[in-house]
Amino acid sequence: MEVQVRDIRKQFGPVKANDGITLSVPAGTIQGILGENGAGKSTLMKILSGFQHADSGEIVLDGKVVAMRSPADAIHHGVGMLHQDPLDFPPMRVVDNLLIGAPGRLIPRRAEAAKAVAELAGTLGLSIDLKADVESLTVGERQQLELLRLLWLGARVLILDEPTTGISATQREQLFDTLRRLAAQGKTVLFVSHKLEEVQDLCTRVAVLRQGRLIGEALPPFKVDRLVSMMFEREVSPGERVSCVPGDSLFRVAGMSAEHGRIKLDTVDLDVRRGETIGLAGMEGSGQSMFLRACAGLIPTTGGRIYLEDADLAGKNYHHFKTRGIAYVPASRLEEGLIPGLSLSDHFLLTQRKPGLFIDRESGRRLAKERIAEYNIKGTPASPVESLSGGNQQRALLALVRPGSKVMLLEQPTRGLDIESVIYLWTKLKERCNLGGAIIFTSSDLDELLRYSDRILVFFAGKVSRPLQPTSTSAEQLGHLIGGRDAGGGEAGGADA
Repeated sequence: MEVQVRDIRKQFGPVKANDGITLSVPAGTIQGILGENGAGKSTLMKILSGFQHADSGEIVLDGKVVAMRSPADAIHHGVGMLHQDPLDFPPMRVVDNLLIGAPGRLIPRRAEAAKAVAELAGTLGLSIDLKADVESLTVGERQQLELLRLLWLGARVLILDEPTTGISATQREQLFDTLRRLAAQGKTVLFVSHKLEEVQDLCTRVAVLRQGRLIGEALPPFKVDRLVSMMFEREVSPGERVSCVPGDSLFRVAGMSAEHGRIKLDTVDLDVRRGETIGLAGMEGSGQSMFLRACAGLIPTTGGRIYLEDADLAGKNYHHFKTRGIAYVPASRLEEGLIPGLSLSDHFLLTQRKPGLFIDRESGRRLAKERIAEYNIKGTPASPVESLSGGNQQRALLALVRPGSKVMLLEQPTRGLDIESVIYLWTKLKERCNLGGAIIFTSSDLDELLRYSDRILVFFAGKVSRPLQPTSTSAEQLGHLIGGRDAGGGEAGGADA
């Protein structure tokens, strides 16, 4: 299906999210949509998929002007969108999630739907347990579920908004293979990303947005320097890698064991020093996220001790960990980190410890202005968090971490951020380390792990590798370990960290 948007305009208060965008995408194309955070990418895609209404402009599908009043309208016209955060219902079974949005029947035909989707999954090389509960699936599996649901409902145009955030390299390759097969079948794919290497690997054309406008388009072979200049109006360099000078011991786990769902960690040891940044690598579901949550007091440990300086925190609750100076930032922004319906000012007020019966809203506005400027958030103190772009939600989430936190536990901290924002954010985080704090973070981006970690631990099936030195480890070696094999091709064994 050929897709055209003509002179699309959308404004939120004084912000022109889309400022006269016109773009044509031929059928069978994998169209990359690049741009910095807040460039208008997600807004344009939400307009095309019926989640938002344009102030003006037209959407044309196969030469016919159509009205997208809702996502149901969009899927009726053959357009479906896979969002950054999965739009599913975790307490329900996979097959019941598939039926959401399907043409209504008094008695849902579960067996018929399950058979049809299983056949569809087989043609695309995907495998998913239709009888499982959605909450038991990994993010990558939930993504496959949503993709299959859209295709089953008849989507011929697929919009994917930052789909590789939070999934492993193996899952990313599987997703890319699926998208290539769909394009070969004549489906049109719009791939929204800030990762230039992914666009190079997957897309057959690229459009670049900046400040709500279409800056230009490009065809392969893509020149990365030109794309970066189009995105930011200048060249962006990550600069030299900066290693820390570790201080004394700050945070230590001794013989930690934990179990949650299908994942079990057994006897993990780790000593983190002041100023250090520890990266946790591994395929999704390998135990690194559970380890972070155990270190934050969110998951009870089944054995071992957790020390912050000289205090033993084992057995304490999350509030106690937080009070002692341990901050946790989840990957699920709107599910666990932020509160839809509340403004940025409200969020910063909630982080304050000031006593009293009355809310000092003026204090909240002042604090919000300071943090918005410090973290370069594109929004105002009155902006509801759900109105921000994904990248700006991520900045807001990190800006909420109280100054003076001793240990920051970060799950996918640069999720959805463009390269300039990643560099800026890590500069801010390293400043906290230089003041005597420490960071433990997970990431699915191997380059990020190698660049910003002082040591890296690899998780595989609940086992933890010996600490790796990033300066003497390549991305290929790290990838082998994440896959459960050492750099020489043998099975990777666990060891104390």
